Amino acid sequence: MEIVRRGYVPQDSIEFGAKAAEQLNAAAQELVFLMDRGYDTKSASTFVGNHHLLSERQRMALARIVSTASAVQRRKRKELIQAPDYLVLDGFNTIITLEVALSGSLLLEGMDGTIRDLAGLRGSYRIVDKTIQAVELLIARFEKLGVKKALFYLDQQVSNSGRLRALLLGKANGRGVEVQAELHPSVDGQLSRMENVVTADAIILDKCGSWYNLTRALIQSAVPDAWILHLDGLQKEGTSCQS
Repeated sequence: MEIVRRGYVPQDSIEFGAKAAEQLNAAAQELVFLMDRGYDTKSASTFVGNHHLLSERQRMALARIVSTASAVQRRKRKELIQAPDYLVLDGFNTIITLEVALSGSLLLEGMDGTIRDLAGLRGSYRIVDKTIQAVELLIARFEKLGVKKALFYLDQQVSNSGRLRALLLGKANGRGVEVQAELHPSVDGQLSRMENVVTADAIILDKCGSWYNLTRALIQSAVPDAWILHLDGLQKEGTSCQS
């Protein structure tokens, strides 16, 4: 099995290191200020990014960290504090974030309490050593939480989604949780209409009926040394770890 550091970019140690923290904090606060006053994320990110001479990757990171106060409040009202018996998961979103954590690559703490990454998924995906670790951690977490059934939705159009489905089902065989995995042409649309969702996708969080912050709690317990960018001066919510 190929050993890969998912999401690793050498320049991140500089662009998101200690020396860049002050600039990123200031830019994030300005971005929140503009978004809370009705500016859309793209135009506000462009304005703030240009003002602070941020790289494209730094701008993308801020856009994934920052949310309006109203969006954060809306998401928190729908967050489940205890894990339900049945979960539906944004498969690639969840697994890739765990792979990034296990790789020691950059993660981002969102204002809504979620953990996001910058690895991206552009229609192609391959299973690596961290994939197996991530799947095993997820199944063990389901068992610990008493989850009876977990349904993974995987983007049908992404390469190797079938192989990931087979891996999920194979690793769950004989374990204490029923795992199902479906290949779907519109995962975002499907999850946006559901309850008990596991994702860090902001659009899905805004539309779904309820969600559980599984990924954050799992990273905190299983990968305590994960590299998570915490920006000061932002009003973050939901930073406590669920059981």
